[in-house]
This record gives sequence, structure tokens and C-alpha cells, in this order.
Amino acid sequence: MRHGRTNYNDLGLCNDDPGQVVYLTATGIAQAQSAAHELCAVTLNRIIVSPLPRTRQTAEIVNRYHDVSIEVHADLADIRSGFEGKPVSDYFAAISHDPLRARANGGESLLDHKQRVLRFIDWLKVQQDESLLVVAHEETLRVFVAYFEGGIEDAQLRDIHIGNCEYRHYVLRR
Repeated sequence: MRHGRTNYNDLGLCNDDPGQVVYLTATGIAQAQSAAHELCAVTLNRIIVSPLPRTRQTAEIVNRYHDVSIEVHADLADIRSGFEGKPVSDYFAAISHDPLRARANGGESLLDHKQRVLRFIDWLKVQQDESLLVVAHEETLRVFVAYFEGGIEDAQLRDIHIGNCEYRHYVLRR
């Protein structure tokens, strides 16, 4: 599941620093409440979130129906863009010469980020949970979609769009 809409989404700004004041807007809270209602009958053993507060805020709303542990996993963090607090359009312009491999301002490339998320998926394979919810970011979830749905080349990752509080159901084969 992607987190709910934030103030930085509204402003079109990059955020990968958990210390910044990025929070769900009223729209984001309503999105999370709607998703929580849709997921209320789903059995969850736990919820795993990124270190960024917007994912925990979303998870806490969903968790009102489940009362399971919420755990942070660093590998779920959004891509480290190198453009903290700056326009997303500036970030895209900075990596346009090589969108897959470019590392701007000390950030990580899309392929670096992909490897980090795949490491998380490998970690999931050894977990004992029957059913869990992962709350993360669009960039992170693009890797999930490519991994679980297959047939998506790295150059197509940015073509995958996941709306705020959109969720997908996948079965992990161990």
C-alpha cells in the first residue's frame, strides 16, 4: 500500500528525510480511512512501514481495525533523491541524462533503490507471517509491482503509477 497524500505531494517536493515535517493532509487521512475500511475484514499479522512518518501515520489509521504490531524496515524508505525539500521536477531534470543510473547530489540511483527493495523482498521470504501489510512509497512499490507481476523492464519502472493509499495483493512464494 502507498501512504496517503501529504503536504509534500501537494507542493511537489522530494522527501526522504524522516526528520522533515511531512504529514498526511486531510485528503490523505480520508484516503487512509477509506483503505482501512476496505481492508477491515483482511486478517493481518503485522504491518511493516518505511522510516518516513507518512507511512506510519497511514498504517496507524489502517491498524485501527487490526491492532497488530507496526514495525519499521529501513529498506522500504523512499528513494534517496539528493533533492530533499526541493521540487520533484528538479530531481527528474537532474537524472534525465540516465534515469536508471544517475545519482544526483549524493543520492541513490533508481537501480540502487531497486536493489534495496529487492533485499527487503528477500527478507520477507524468511518471515513467518501469513498475511502482512507493507506501507511504503510509489517508487518502492514500483519495484514490488515489477517483481510480483513480472514482464517489466527497469526502463519501464517509472511508467508504473500507484495512487495514494492504493494497495495490491500479492502472494510471496517461499
